[in-house]
Amino acid sequence: MTEERAGYRRSAKSPRGEARRRELLDKVADEVGVNGLVDFSLRRAARAAGTTHKVLLYHFDGPEDLLTQAVLQLRERRITRSMEAATQGPADRSLADRVRSIWPALIGEESWVLDQAIGLAMYDAARYADLAREASKQYLPALLSLCPQAWPEARKREVAELILATLRGFLIEWRTSGDAAGIEAGFAALVRALEREESTPH
Repeated sequence: MTEERAGYRRSAKSPRGEARRRELLDKVADEVGVNGLVDFSLRRAARAAGTTHKVLLYHFDGPEDLLTQAVLQLRERRITRSMEAATQGPADRSLADRVRSIWPALIGEESWVLDQAIGLAMYDAARYADLAREASKQYLPALLSLCPQAWPEARKREVAELILATLRGFLIEWRTSGDAAGIEAGFAALVRALEREESTPH
């Protein structure tokens, strides 16, 4: 790395540089949310951000890193909407009720792009492994926070993993078959399982 590039890299980590990076990422994430992941490129991202691909390379470590960061940004938006739905209403809402309320946010705006990310991670795990690994890291804290506070941490983790895996399966089913009746039947079983879990003394 040249001295000039190294100096720019240092400036990119400054508060002003970080603000610029967030601004660029917001614009790229918006574009990916509309047009999806297929044929993503630095030049396409640069057009969306109103800059050049060289500027993007100062702030991100290549197209895979930029795409991953954009997906993480979109996923955070979905998690925020999901948690808003899950935490509305009375404080004594059941875990099952909170989990059911998440579903509309999961299949709403930008969901098709995040479902594409699951497919990419499965299709080319070596290249896009972070898309899958980071998903669990992002979702689990939110699901853990919905579990009853009196539960031991190990129990919270078990139930959160169950919810995450089940909802992920529902999302794949929604995207591939669109079988709303089948998903509703699965949700009924998930709700019963969570109600039994919540009624069991900890």
